[in-house]
Amino acid sequence: ASSSSSSSSFSSSTHQNYDVFLSFRGEDTRYGFTSHLHKALCDQGFNTFIDDNLKRGEEISIELLKTIESSTVSIVVLSKNYASSTWCLDELVKILECSQKVFPVFYNIDPSEVRKQKDEFGVALTKHEEIFKDDTDRVQNWRIALNKVSNLSGRHYKRGFSHLILLTHLCVITLGEAIQCKNSYDCFN
Repeated sequence: ASSSSSSSSFSSSTHQNYDVFLSFRGEDTRYGFTSHLHKALCDQGFNTFIDDNLKRGEEISIELLKTIESSTVSIVVLSKNYASSTWCLDELVKILECSQKVFPVFYNIDPSEVRKQKDEFGVALTKHEEIFKDDTDRVQNWRIALNKVSNLSGRHYKRGFSHLILLTHLCVITLGEAIQCKNSYDCFN
């Protein structure tokens, strides 16, 4: 998700299951790549959650955590400022805890930047360590989650590479297969 935060934008009565949960840093990809990805997924019939109605500056809500839990697949769009958002990092930890299918998209970054936590990722995590010096476990969980997601099979998007090819692959082939066999662990390995 973006840096925005949650809350009263949805209630238990409107909670629903989603095929796909999108986690992304809004300032990096909301009005470009992620909005195109969301449209492509919806056009293919995937019930896709995007955090358009969440409010900035609040803690991640129980309802958003439930949305992550009830989604079949999560697409994590890792971009240069993803790790600067505690919101995104908390989402990522929850996504990986849920043991659902996770597809990382490395948006204009190399997976090794995430894995080795260098460049913007390293700078952001160092700042978080200073801010959360009384909650070192939280930062350590973020580091572990970033390392795990960087080692998953995903897609690497670079400028100049047609994201129509990427979107088609994600929407039609990969996600379609994952959702069709969502109750079978073998389908995800």
